[in-house]
Amino acid sequence: MNVNILAVGDVAGPDALDFLCKRLNSLKKLYGIDFTVVNGENASGIGITPSQADMLLDAGTDIITLGNHTWGKSGIEDYLDDCRYIIRPANFAPQVPGRGFVCVDASFGRVCVINLIGRCSMSFGPDNPFFAADKILKETGCTINLVDFHAEATSEKLAMANYLDGRVSALWGTHTHVQTSDASVMPKGTGYITDLGMSGPINSVIGIAPELSVSMFLGNPPKRYRPAAGPSKIEGAVFTIDAKTGLCTGAEAIRII
Repeated sequence: MNVNILAVGDVAGPDALDFLCKRLNSLKKLYGIDFTVVNGENASGIGITPSQADMLLDAGTDIITLGNHTWGKSGIEDYLDDCRYIIRPANFAPQVPGRGFVCVDASFGRVCVINLIGRCSMSFGPDNPFFAADKILKETGCTINLVDFHAEATSEKLAMANYLDGRVSALWGTHTHVQTSDASVMPKGTGYITDLGMSGPINSVIGIAPELSVSMFLGNPPKRYRPAAGPSKIEGAVFTIDAKTGLCTGAEAIRII
């Protein structure tokens, strides 16, 4: 039995959140999706509120993953403790709220979703994500294990994919907001893409109003970033998984405009 897993790239701003929530059910029907994971850490531009997380779950998201902007909005700490369907990077400091992975029952059986954050070019020092992955995989007991690796460096993402190849069903990168063209199945059966892209405004600089990014790179005094206006897109990937072996048989990047 094959199952289809939908992974959706970083939701960039409230307008993109609305667009995704309106289109998610039709997108799932189009690709015959059995389970959906959405990275929601930028739903507010920076961070996500509890009400925005509820919107994603109500729209048909099974698990929400986060990243370096996990703490971008006040009030999320208690929500992370109370709601088991939203996870933050597992290699954050151990005393922080929430959980870094979750195992849930799906229509096809039990599935584990793991959230990790990279260490290259990040502004803080999380624990080693490779060792964190090892520890979690010893605990899950699930045949299907999915990993959102929120990281800046393509080399770190590719290294993690090779490290976990054959040990997880699929691993996708998030954070850079630019979809890569390398959706594939690794030699030992792990589905992979370096970056899902983003669900956000089409005419933007990784979701931000272009004039604000241009101004920053020109060296002008900094201004508060805001999401770009205009129509949105949805980017992500679909992974086809053999439910018996937990290995990936197909990987396809998708873009909906």
